[in-house]
Amino acid sequence: MKWLWLAISLLLFIFVAGKFVLLGQQSQQQPPSPGLPDGRLKPCPTSPNCVSSEAGTDTAHRVAPLPGTDWPRLVDTVTALGGHITANNGHYLHATFMSSLFHFVDDLEARLDEIQGVIHIRSASRVGHSDFGVNRNRVERIRRKMAAAS
Repeated sequence: MKWLWLAISLLLFIFVAGKFVLLGQQSQQQPPSPGLPDGRLKPCPTSPNCVSSEAGTDTAHRVAPLPGTDWPRLVDTVTALGGHITANNGHYLHATFMSSLFHFVDDLEARLDEIQGVIHIRSASRVGHSDFGVNRNRVERIRRKMAAAS
């Protein structure tokens, strides 16, 4: 009987791990849709795997914008934290981050708001439902690293 439970547990583990590997591959193949519809970052979906500082974001997905307008420092910080920058025109940035275990891809976007003196930021998973707080933690790490560099 002990061997049966061990075999069932092993099969369940293989199934779950395989599912995560497939989701990681799917996130790599899903093309991002970066850009600023209506001059703002896209709203977060209803799933809890996204955070944004744009006005109108509900409290579950809300983060504060990054203070200041030091765009070069943002670029350096994103790169230092492992981000791969795919677009940067000095007012809009798109970067991707890949998890080490299953290679899930997350998209980070930022836009410079010189009028308010802030940088709005959005970080979201491409696939799945929950991210266990990874995107919120990423934004807060960027915030801390930029503050420490000033």
